[in-house]
Amino acid sequence: MLRQFLVGAAVSACDITIHALVMATVVQVARLTSAKSTSRPSLHLIAVMIVTVSVLMAAHALEVVVWSLAYAMVDAAPADADLLYFAFVNYTTLGYGDVTPVERWRLLGPLTAMNGVLLFGWSTAVIFEVLRRAMDRGFEATMVE
Repeated sequence: MLRQFLVGAAVSACDITIHALVMATVVQVARLTSAKSTSRPSLHLIAVMIVTVSVLMAAHALEVVVWSLAYAMVDAAPADADLLYFAFVNYTTLGYGDVTPVERWRLLGPLTAMNGVLLFGWSTAVIFEVLRRAMDRGFEATMVE
């Protein structure tokens, strides 16, 4: 059991590092774009949100790939299982149950889910922060006009 927790903690730490780097970049870019004036605040808001959510989705997909690689390294799933699919199902807490881990690695599924839930929550917080910044800037732009 300790080995499962150690592997889960190591993969979670990798994912948290990836997420922290992406979050810092997204917030910094949002800060820079909110400082620029725009003649079309609504279009600016739409563009900022599309880019933000797309980048976050890409980060989550990369984090799922990290989990699938870990599953492959420790042989956590049956030989015929699609590891990327298995990792996505666990990470998103979808839990179809059509692929189950091998007995000795059964805690990796819940650890993956816990990691995914936390990182999705973090992404949600960043989306709201970027939205708030973009809307504040849009409001300021309409007040100046």
